[in-house]
Amino acid sequence: MIDKRPFETLGHADHGWLNARHHFSFADYHDPKRMGWGALRVWNDDEIGPNSGFPAHPHQNMEIITYVRKGAITHQDSMGNKGRTEAGDVQVMSAGTGVRHAEYNLEPETTTLFQIWIMPRESGGQPSWGAKPFPKGDRGGRFVTLASGFAEDPDALPIRADARVLGATLRAGESVEHTVGDGRHAYLVPAVGAITVDGEQVNARDGAALSGGKTVTITAIEDAEIVLVDAE
Repeated sequence: MIDKRPFETLGHADHGWLNARHHFSFADYHDPKRMGWGALRVWNDDEIGPNSGFPAHPHQNMEIITYVRKGAITHQDSMGNKGRTEAGDVQVMSAGTGVRHAEYNLEPETTTLFQIWIMPRESGGQPSWGAKPFPKGDRGGRFVTLASGFAEDPDALPIRADARVLGATLRAGESVEHTVGDGRHAYLVPAVGAITVDGEQVNARDGAALSGGKTVTITAIEDAEIVLVDAE
């Protein structure tokens, strides 16, 4: 089954410096039918204005993945980490027992990103942060694992959840398949471009929740960039 969530139906908060869309209940947006999808708890589509961002704030017991679509985000945290993640690259933070972090757009242009939260397989643990470039050319016509909680994905950024974050770029007419295992939950969003999922059209920035126990065929109607989370 495919449960499509069109972009215009997503939760919306415009704070001036931040224009955010929420695929799942978040902050002041609450929809009891959209509290998460398996271990996937948050998928925010954020537009962050130039020279603005999120001041230092705390998190614990959450795996937080940031997929930068345009511009760059600069990270700083209470562990002493600092880094700048550019478009196409990914950063992850395992909040563990607790961490404070700030995320700023120090660029002269608006930065757009997906902020994805996944519940960890267990609470606690030392917090950590990491970032890595993932060239879009390496994802041409196939899914590449960007972040993973599985040892068989050594090239992915590590997270502490039984989940994977995947990315693919498809040219118009290209297809890729993804199998959602029994009892698992997948959620995909085209960052750009329209696609079909088993023949059902999903436009840029729409969401699609995929139930476990089937293989879906994803076909690009136009050149597309896709992010997919496969979780418990």
